[in-house]
Amino acid sequence: MSKTAFIFPGQGAQKAGMGKDFYEHSETAAEIFDMASELLNIDMKELCFEENDLLDQTEYTQAALVTTCLAMAAVLEERGLKPDVSAGLSLGEYCAIAAAGGMSAADAVTTVRKRGILMQNAVPGGEGSMAAVLGLGADVIEKVLSGIEGAGIANYNCPGQIVITGLKDSVEKAAEALKEAGAKRVLPLNVSGPFHSPFLSEAGRELGKVLEGVELKSLNIPYVTNVTAEYVKDIGSTKKLLEKQVASSVRWQQSVENMIADGVDTFVEVGPGKTLAGFMRKIDKSVKVYNVGTWEDVDKVVSELC
Repeated sequence: MSKTAFIFPGQGAQKAGMGKDFYEHSETAAEIFDMASELLNIDMKELCFEENDLLDQTEYTQAALVTTCLAMAAVLEERGLKPDVSAGLSLGEYCAIAAAGGMSAADAVTTVRKRGILMQNAVPGGEGSMAAVLGLGADVIEKVLSGIEGAGIANYNCPGQIVITGLKDSVEKAAEALKEAGAKRVLPLNVSGPFHSPFLSEAGRELGKVLEGVELKSLNIPYVTNVTAEYVKDIGSTKKLLEKQVASSVRWQQSVENMIADGVDTFVEVGPGKTLAGFMRKIDKSVKVYNVGTWEDVDKVVSELC
């Protein structure tokens, strides 16, 4: 039996203009953007639809991207396309939980706004960094990093692409060591902190306090958590997983492999860009991958899958 997954991108997928066509064509999508604007006291249309300097700042990025992805997912479900499982890369996990029925759109937006602020302020600017390592296996990277204090793996994206994180000097030292170990390239990322590293542990604990006030609901479908790459079927574990996720490695490749092993053969990337589709080609070319990032994508994907 064919199974479909909704997958949601993380920070880095944001771009000016995202979701504008959904706002203009769908009352359902417009309501989500307007709700987010009211809840956060931020003009979400200005933030998401127009060129500006705030969209790449973590404290604004997170709320903007989650609002956009939730609006897109709501349109798909309204059109009759419903997933059997959901997953999201880092920030995208909040969209996955909402799509699975475990969190309201309002709570997802307000929580990630606070998450973004906590992450932005976790480490003084300039002290942390991240870099993408291309063309080197995870086992080799893990071995190299085991000898470098202050650096670790942030994301297992796909074969041949792993992101490292940590203190700036440690990441630079790791980059040189990884090149010597055979990495094709090590590319510094334009980020404001060492995300998904132990240096975010305090931010995770503070996020845990925020999550105490969030009402979660029983899941309609399972979602896959970044922390373990396993299915979550009991919402009772979600808050602790989200608290831990901030400072833990994102096991995206393993998450996708587990969904495929469970019979998922169709993935719908919901959100701007095609980053996850790119990862998918390197993880398993045999599965079908669709993208819904523009209004034109909706009719095409719904007609093929519904």
